[in-house]
Amino acid sequence: MTRMMLRFNRLLRDETGDVPGWVLITLMTAGLVLIIWALAGPALSGVFQQAMDRVSSF
Repeated sequence: MTRMMLRFNRLLRDETGDVPGWVLITLMTAGLVLIIWALAGPALSGVFQQAMDRVSSF
């Protein structure tokens, strides 16, 4: 029983994988991409449409 408790305690103190930190970074990055996309999406769509119209007119 003591050996199992020591192993469990060692696993709790092990910080080799910071999963919550990576999850937070991933969620924050996805949030920033969505915000930027929401703000710049219509402008980028307009620029793309203008470029396609110019190419189509040739």
